[in-house]
Amino acid sequence: MVKSVVEMIGEARAQIELVPPEAVSKELAAGGPILIDVREPVEWERHVEGALQVPRGLLEFVADPASPRYAAGLEPNRRVIVYCASGARAALAALTLENMGYENVANMDGGFKAWVAAGLPTAEHHADI
Repeated sequence: MVKSVVEMIGEARAQIELVPPEAVSKELAAGGPILIDVREPVEWERHVEGALQVPRGLLEFVADPASPRYAAGLEPNRRVIVYCASGARAALAALTLENMGYENVANMDGGFKAWVAAGLPTAEHHADI
C-alpha cells in the first residue's frame, strides 16, 4: 500500500515518545540524553546548545556502528532525543533509530520552533568561511 508523507509522519508520531521542550531542557540539564538536530546545515545557525548536528539524510550512516560515518558516542542503549524545525522530520528520524535498535528514543514535540517559543536558550553557529 502506498503511503503519503503525512501518513508516514502520523504513524511515526503514534509509535514514538513525544517530549515537550521544557522536559528536554530538564533532561539535558541532568546530563542524560544525546540530543540530535536532524535539520539541514543551513538551518543550524541557531540550535540547542550541545546538540549533535546530523542532517536527516545522513542519520542512518551516522547511527550505524558498522558505518564508516558512525558518530562515536551514539550508543543504542543511551537515551536519544531528536528534533527538527517542527517535529515532522524528527518523528521519522526517531522511528528510524528505533528500527535500528536504539532502545530509548524520543522526538522533541514541536521541534526547534517550540523550543524557541518556550523561551529556552539557543546557541549560534557561525560558518568558518
